[in-house]
Amino acid sequence: MKHILDFLTDLSSNNTREWFEMNKPLYSKVKADFENFVNEIIAEIQRFDPSLGSLQAKDCTFRIYRDVRFSHDKSPYKTNIGAFMAKGGRKSAGSGYYLHIEPGKSFVGGGIYMPGPEVLKKIRQEIYFNPAAFRSIIEEKDFNRFFGKLSEEDRLKRPPRDFPADYPDMDLLMYKSYVCGHSLSDQDVVSPGMAGKITNAFRAMRNLNLFLNKAVESDAG
Repeated sequence: MKHILDFLTDLSSNNTREWFEMNKPLYSKVKADFENFVNEIIAEIQRFDPSLGSLQAKDCTFRIYRDVRFSHDKSPYKTNIGAFMAKGGRKSAGSGYYLHIEPGKSFVGGGIYMPGPEVLKKIRQEIYFNPAAFRSIIEEKDFNRFFGKLSEEDRLKRPPRDFPADYPDMDLLMYKSYVCGHSLSDQDVVSPGMAGKITNAFRAMRNLNLFLNKAVESDAG
């Protein structure tokens, strides 16, 4: 994985189409090696979460090309490489497992990030009727060891509509995203035990993903 970090570091300092075209063969190798690694991880995830189905890395890996149409930053390329492993691949609206490789900023994560209103309501309804089950998931020993708690980014200040304000487990309904993350150092990324560490982290978020996907796939509105 060291050559992947090295490439992304160089790209960060030379984020131009000219440099990228000159180094296209190197990027092709980086992309192929990353996808081979992701395929290994998918095979491990399928041992404890077969809901991924016949997923392949090419369905999960995000493009390195940035959409700059509405951005002040016109850099043409991302300085990271990532994959979202979920039923349906990177375009899935469900919960899944995310791997992000970026020099100094690598991490593994999962869940559902900023779902649309209908999906978010389904998640909150599932939690509303099953608060003890959801709380037990986010208080599991392994979950806490890797992730600590759910991300509180953009957490609501007031209770969401459609739910009674005196609901005793309201803290569980205040999230806009139901996601968790675990940082990886550059040393972690290049270590021989990288695949095992990632797999263990993903295993620790399995029950969260199963709960969220059950909510998303429900017929409740």
